[in-house]
Amino acid sequence: MTSRSFLVLHGWQNHRPRDHWQHWLTDRLTGLGHTVVYPQLPDADDPDLEVWLTELSRHLAALPGGGERVVIAHSASVLLWLHAVARGVPGLDVDRVLLVGPPSASVLLGYPEVAEFAPPAFPLTLPGPTRLVAGADDPYCPEGALAAYGDPLGVPTEIIPGAAHLDLDAGYGSWPAVLAWCLDDSAKLTARPA
Repeated sequence: MTSRSFLVLHGWQNHRPRDHWQHWLTDRLTGLGHTVVYPQLPDADDPDLEVWLTELSRHLAALPGGGERVVIAHSASVLLWLHAVARGVPGLDVDRVLLVGPPSASVLLGYPEVAEFAPPAFPLTLPGPTRLVAGADDPYCPEGALAAYGDPLGVPTEIIPGAAHLDLDAGYGSWPAVLAWCLDDSAKLTARPA
């Protein structure tokens, strides 16, 4: 078996509910013998970008070496990753990244709690293979993730009809397609949960 370690990052107001796909994924990957770090980031309801960047650096540094290192970021943590790239935060040299359901600048700027997470200036040179997946009808990205992020970042993008914010409200408690991608980066992410 290929040795892999995963860093799974949640978004705004996410207190890592047991039924969320990120917990489901963590449980499955751990059960397969992979190392998975799924931290509760500080003050999820009123996050501080600087604090989250420090936590990101700390968790990246703690990932074991010697195997594939993968980051999976959902919602506001997509923006956390982009800010880390823009600032040249050390340790971003992972093997691949999955960006899931990023909220748009217009939405983030409407909430004082997360306004500082609004995207940094594009273009950005991402440090490694990156993929984006989002719902076609995501209320947190009314401009559409392909237009707001996929095209400007030049990353392969999959848009899932009816997937909204790829969260529990949209039925993403289990998400076999993301598990398949974790094990084989050629897997498509567009399959809906059963």
